[in-house]
Amino acid sequence: METRYSSHYEDAKKYDTTDLRRHFLIENLFVSGELKMVYSHIDRIIVAGVVPTDKALRLEGSKALGCTFFLERRELGVINIGGAGIVTLDGVKYELGARDGLYVGLGIKEVSFESLDANKPAKFYLNSATAHMNYPTVKISLENAKKVNAGSDDECNKRVINQYVHPAVCKSCQLVMGMTILEPGSVWNTMPCHTHDRRMEVYLYFDMTEDNVVFHLMGTPNETRHIVMKNEQAVISPSWSIHSGVGTKNYTFIWGMVGENQEFTDMDAVATKDLK
Repeated sequence: METRYSSHYEDAKKYDTTDLRRHFLIENLFVSGELKMVYSHIDRIIVAGVVPTDKALRLEGSKALGCTFFLERRELGVINIGGAGIVTLDGVKYELGARDGLYVGLGIKEVSFESLDANKPAKFYLNSATAHMNYPTVKISLENAKKVNAGSDDECNKRVINQYVHPAVCKSCQLVMGMTILEPGSVWNTMPCHTHDRRMEVYLYFDMTEDNVVFHLMGTPNETRHIVMKNEQAVISPSWSIHSGVGTKNYTFIWGMVGENQEFTDMDAVATKDLK
């Protein structure tokens, strides 16, 4: 498990491209046959990619987390972006097809991941937050996610926000998680942009071809920076940072938030004319 530390915005504005990518970009998250994990000290979120092939892969406790099993003091959100797979929780199996999600509450001791076909492996994307209470496990399909239509063709940001782990869908302690799908011809997400000082966020960009990228915008509103991102890469967004992006073509992204509250609309809007 890789560990990332917090950065002050006064320091971050001095970072060059290499430093920005080293601190905030998560590359090579989905590796065949492996479970890759990044632990961020920003609100203690854990981001992971799991690609099981010929054997099951397990979430384990560790000295780094100070626990005997992974969900001893944590909750978990899972969204599958690959082939069909199975998540097993204390012996109970949940089959997840492409874009199916799963909320897993505090206290589950054994968590493992399998693919139904090793030649078409599942790609489980995980966000985990610290938790104080056990809530029931809930499987959430794309169809069952709460849908919010946003943007317009004129603004090149027409999209559907699919809320998976969200108070309107299932109970969780602090984790909120969902998937936003941009319509063809739309390339902007979350613009006009915002910050939310009471929560941090992680984006995973995917559904991108090799010759397309997303320019992910970050930084304080008056000191913006960008990171060029490729398919199936994630980026950590501190609470002081804007988080928006523009692609060379439409794409999909998964967002996960942890922090002070679960109010999706708790944000501080930034007028586009005020960005620098």
